[in-house]
Amino acid sequence: MGSEDIIKFLTSIQGIGKAKAETIVKSGFNSIEKLKEADIKELSSIKGISEELAKKIKEEAEKQLLRPGGAEAVKKEEGVREKKTEEKAEEKEEKPEEKKEEVAEEVKEEAEEKEVKEEKVEKPEKKKVKPKIKPKLTSELKDALEKRKIRKEKEPTFRRQEWFRYKRLGECWRRPKGLHSKMRKGLKYRPPRVKIGYRGPKLARNLHPSGFEEVMVYRVEDLEKINPERQAARIGGTVGTRKRIEIIRRADELGIKVLNRGEL
Repeated sequence: MGSEDIIKFLTSIQGIGKAKAETIVKSGFNSIEKLKEADIKELSSIKGISEELAKKIKEEAEKQLLRPGGAEAVKKEEGVREKKTEEKAEEKEEKPEEKKEEVAEEVKEEAEEKEVKEEKVEKPEKKKVKPKIKPKLTSELKDALEKRKIRKEKEPTFRRQEWFRYKRLGECWRRPKGLHSKMRKGLKYRPPRVKIGYRGPKLARNLHPSGFEEVMVYRVEDLEKINPERQAARIGGTVGTRKRIEIIRRADELGIKVLNRGEL
């Protein structure tokens, strides 16, 4: 009988719970024969077990063995345990060379299975990334664009007069007015105003950050007037989806950059 079976047997006795049964098994009484042969003093020395309980345990153990097939079942279980221990010992005594060969064969089989799986799984084709269309710029124009970019980063945010006081005004820029306006007069500690000094270089004026000159397009025919080396198309907001697709297709054929092509 295993430890679980003995615990079940002990818990069937009145006055013994699972905790007491576990303490009895841990103290060395892990079979019915040992419980039968044990002295009452040894059992009563276990925590929570009195002499009366010890006598009960002994009596129940004797009854269990006297039942038909009780002693034979115990012997059979002991024989099975001995066989298992012998088999384990034989497995441990196996030659290390045989084990190495078995491991090598398993590794080969796994590698072959992986190769077969890799062959079955088709690799997805990578999408060809088209290079971005760039304008042909002179060295002077490149310098002007860089200067404009640097100046734009340093440029302050221009807000409307008393934008912080009245929520209805918003932050969008309006020229300050009023006879006594401190912002109009340009006094110290007032928000910055839009002035001509904040303008970028003349060469880079009205150009897209990429360097292209923007041309508004409303029809497919408008693309023929565009120079793809210097100019880029911007489709008008009133153009429908069908015509928009036609414009983008034709622009791709002519090699013209569309600034607001979107997901189409």
